[in-house]
Amino acid sequence: MAEEGQVIGCHTVESWNEQLRLANESKKLVVVDFTASWCGPCRFIAPILAELARRLPQVVFLKVDVDELKSVAQDWAIEAMPTFIFLREGSIVDKVVGAKKDELQQKIDLHSANLVQA
Repeated sequence: MAEEGQVIGCHTVESWNEQLRLANESKKLVVVDFTASWCGPCRFIAPILAELARRLPQVVFLKVDVDELKSVAQDWAIEAMPTFIFLREGSIVDKVVGAKKDELQQKIDLHSANLVQA
């Protein structure tokens, strides 16, 4: 698994499957950013996501470019970018569609707090 405190880019289906498996096994909250290079709101939220990753090493952040990994985006029914999927042990616990900084932070706080109590 990559270093804690950073957003892990998945550039192949194999790397996505491996990172997702490792993240799920870690029992940490996993935030998957489905993004696209041409997406303005995605570019806006990227540095915010990177800062969250630095501040929250107890959360795993994965990034998937929907054009690079079309099959993964289809598997997860991604229709708009950015879409953030929140997972715990492989199950979807929440979702944020759009570059909504405050909502993203609130959902991370909510679900990472649940992890600490579990």
